[in-house]
Amino acid sequence: MTDFALKPRWDIFCKIVDNFGDIGVCWRLARQLQSEHDLQVRLWIDDLGVAQAIISSLDTEKNVQMCGEISILKWNAETDFSQASDVVIETFACGLPPAYLVAMEQQKSKWVNLEYLSAELWVDNFHGKPSPQVLLNSGNDLVRHFYFPGFTEATGGLIREKNILSRYSDFSQKGNGALKISLFCYPYAPIQPLLTSLAESNQAIDCYVSDNSIFYQLADFFDKDLINVGDTLTKGNLTLHALPFLSQTDYDQLLNTCDLNFVRGEDSWIRAIWAGKPFIWQPYLQTENTHIKKLKAFIDIFYANYEQKDMLWKAHEYWAAEHVMQAEFNVDWQHYFNALESIRAFTQTQVNTLVNQTDLATKLVIFCNKL
Repeated sequence: MTDFALKPRWDIFCKIVDNFGDIGVCWRLARQLQSEHDLQVRLWIDDLGVAQAIISSLDTEKNVQMCGEISILKWNAETDFSQASDVVIETFACGLPPAYLVAMEQQKSKWVNLEYLSAELWVDNFHGKPSPQVLLNSGNDLVRHFYFPGFTEATGGLIREKNILSRYSDFSQKGNGALKISLFCYPYAPIQPLLTSLAESNQAIDCYVSDNSIFYQLADFFDKDLINVGDTLTKGNLTLHALPFLSQTDYDQLLNTCDLNFVRGEDSWIRAIWAGKPFIWQPYLQTENTHIKKLKAFIDIFYANYEQKDMLWKAHEYWAAEHVMQAEFNVDWQHYFNALESIRAFTQTQVNTLVNQTDLATKLVIFCNKL
């Protein structure tokens, strides 16, 4: 084992914008870089209160602390930014503190901006590109490199721990014969039409929800004033289970146990892929329908050879819309449910292909070592 003081030092900066997606990705990456690549990792976080939901051992009152083998630092205006690391990962163009940029220049740090995951074709050409940054009152430059995760070998790859396909275990008991669905979505999803379709389905459905931001919409559907963690509610053929907020490990297990997973953003999207089960992805809402373009690019690349790709696109398109017609929604979802076994088999084939590509953390280490 390398002496701790001699290990390469990496800093990851995380600005929490969209609840748990940013910190979810950063925490997984930090742990993998430390455990699988033997790096000394510091994770800078601007909102410890939100991060605590993902990092349960986090003390929101401490400015510096160790969680596992990762050093967590509170990122605010009073933070001491005088010591930069060998490699600095700026996640999702969050912006680095000016004082830290000066320290990076003195340290001659390698600077990488980790971008959001996208399946768009242009990503292949822009991955790894350098961008010289001129610091004020300085005669030297820093070079910022753009690192794009993606689904092809020409990109930065996908976050994936070693032996990921053999690490899952069942989260909930099986045996009642019901179709199991997990639901994690943005509040502007057409939740009511979905629940209506599930309740009117010709088969029993168990739906697991651990996202309390949509509990109020669930309560409306079941004619309740509110829903609490632990509640089990039934309407028609739908039984809904209100779960507590799950750790990343427990959430991964839930995805693996369910027959169909509704996911959003980036972190849960990637985990749904590795679970190898049918999933519906809801991208983060953007202006000018940019999120729809990203959704279409993913469907085109992931389901390129699937014979019912148009049906899959229609299901995802409905779920990404803020308003839908119930009758049309019911028909298209029934087509999707009828094809679940075919979708599951195709998804597993795609996963078996992707798992043979080099993972994001490993590619990132190789990339930085070559800079």
